[in-house]
Amino acid sequence: MKTRIAMLAAAGALSILASPLAANAQVSVNINVPGLVMTAPPPPRYEPLPPPRGGFVWVPGRWIWDGRAYAWRAGGWQPERPGYVYAPGRWIEDRGGWRWTEGDWRREARREARREREWEEDHGRYERGHRHGPDRGDFCPPGQAKKGNC
Repeated sequence: MKTRIAMLAAAGALSILASPLAANAQVSVNINVPGLVMTAPPPPRYEPLPPPRGGFVWVPGRWIWDGRAYAWRAGGWQPERPGYVYAPGRWIEDRGGWRWTEGDWRREARREARREREWEEDHGRYERGHRHGPDRGDFCPPGQAKKGNC
């Protein structure tokens, strides 16, 4: 009987000691979103730009996430694509974490701008040579003077 009372007293003492610990327990729920890393990447490392190499574009190095920590992947050469420029990949903040966006090839903006400029020059040349009206300078189409276009 004495052992039974001693065991009940010990169990009661343990339950009293354990109850404040249980009350302070925290629950953490981690939902893994594919491709989302909860730790911000370190700043990029400095890599000296190698001398130009004909027919290739330098792709800078980057931090990659291996599931536990970031690891540095050195830059390298990639064959160029005529009429395109390489836009390097980057880490983007997304939904409280970080997501890597791969680099890709984009149409060369200078080439598109040059095409637009050439079109404007050709169009302007046409307009200058083909004005309307007898004196070719004072003509204003009906209704355009009120709108301030002449």
